[in-house]
Amino acid sequence: MSQPDLFVVCKSCGSEVSPYVTECPYCGQRVRKRAPKLERSGEDAEPRPRQRRRPRLSRLRADEIEGVAPELRPKATIVLIALSLLVTLALATQELGLEDVGGIVVPDYVEAWRYLATPFVHDNWGYQFVALVAVGVFGSLLERRFGWVAPLILFLAGGAAGAAAAVAVDLPPLLAETPIYLLLGANGSALALLGAWLVDDRRAARRGEDRGSDLIGVWVFAAVLLLLPLAVEEASVVAGFTGAATGALLGLVLPVLVRR
Repeated sequence: MSQPDLFVVCKSCGSEVSPYVTECPYCGQRVRKRAPKLERSGEDAEPRPRQRRRPRLSRLRADEIEGVAPELRPKATIVLIALSLLVTLALATQELGLEDVGGIVVPDYVEAWRYLATPFVHDNWGYQFVALVAVGVFGSLLERRFGWVAPLILFLAGGAAGAAAAVAVDLPPLLAETPIYLLLGANGSALALLGAWLVDDRRAARRGEDRGSDLIGVWVFAAVLLLLPLAVEEASVVAGFTGAATGALLGLVLPVLVRR
């Protein structure tokens, strides 16, 4: 860019005056209409880059707290619990029997499809409440970490494996008095979810992750579920231990098997 002159000559009095004034300080004659533009020191001739607009965040949803991602509803876990409650309501009509909705009655009703159905069938409200609370707690935790497929696989696999093992061993519940007995409920499925969660949590602890887990509560859940056969004849101790073992094994491969 061109530099301004060092001085200008007043045409009226002939004095040398600064090029940055419009009137001669000696005679008051107007030298120019406007003074040249002053340039800042260190300013280069290149144009300034256009400022980019800062990105704006979208509006918060109704269930979202600023700075914290909203927790998604554990839909698969809710569906599992709802199906079990619907089966109980169907039984309450007294138009369907346990064998009609998928309950295993040894040795009369042991078809293959019943191994997947019997975890949804309960004949005792207390048993159902304990089992479904455990399903809700550990199913929700696993679903939020691994997605909706994880609780479905664990619930069905743990329940079916536990029922199959109990039938294969042909061991009646501890309070049964006849060789014909019921094999119902979700104690094997609940323990499968618990076992998978516990394995994943302990592996995370070994990696140095502190999730703040309450292990005392976990062991209380496990003890209650494993001791249910002492109070409920349709619950099987074999199904419980088999479900827990199935969940623990699946918990080892869950991060690879189910990816979000």
